[in-house]
Amino acid sequence: MISIKEEIIRSIATKQAILDNADLLAQIEQAARMLTRAYKEGHSALLAGNGGSAADAQHLAGELVNKFYFDRPGIPAHSLSTDTSVMTAIGNDIGFKYLFARQVQAQGVRGDVFIGISTSGKSENIIEAFKVCREKGIESIALTGSKPSPMDTLADLCIKVPSDSTPRIQESHILIGHIICAIVEENLFGESKCSML
Repeated sequence: MISIKEEIIRSIATKQAILDNADLLAQIEQAARMLTRAYKEGHSALLAGNGGSAADAQHLAGELVNKFYFDRPGIPAHSLSTDTSVMTAIGNDIGFKYLFARQVQAQGVRGDVFIGISTSGKSENIIEAFKVCREKGIESIALTGSKPSPMDTLADLCIKVPSDSTPRIQESHILIGHIICAIVEENLFGESKCSML
């Protein structure tokens, strides 16, 4: 039987492990710096994931384009898992494996930042997108779980949630994404709401 309290305790424990890991916190800050630099140079973010991670990519793109803590001009961010015509064309004609790689190849330019979200770190279509980033000089960030994966070395920065439980990893990915959005917003527009209780 599922225990509501135990599920909450496990979620808190994963977040506590992130809080206690100075290297992981530094990586989150590094990701925010990468995005801030890209935006200041006139570039944008591309985000992708599958299933729940696709929802996270879309969610974070919305936070950047609209606003996070305060009203300000929109920040360019594109979720690559939302255009059904493009996705079904690529999936049908080329293959699901290249779903995001083709979009990064078509839309990404040197100076952009690609964020690939995968709880396992083994999603083939995200891996192929990271390969295109390498070819095109696009900086890349992976959000994964604790298990070793190809994304550990394919991405320029791999932020690994200290858990092998998919729900706990996904909950932490959105937390990390929110923190990055808040820092980028503050860096670009200078109004901090991060210390609000």
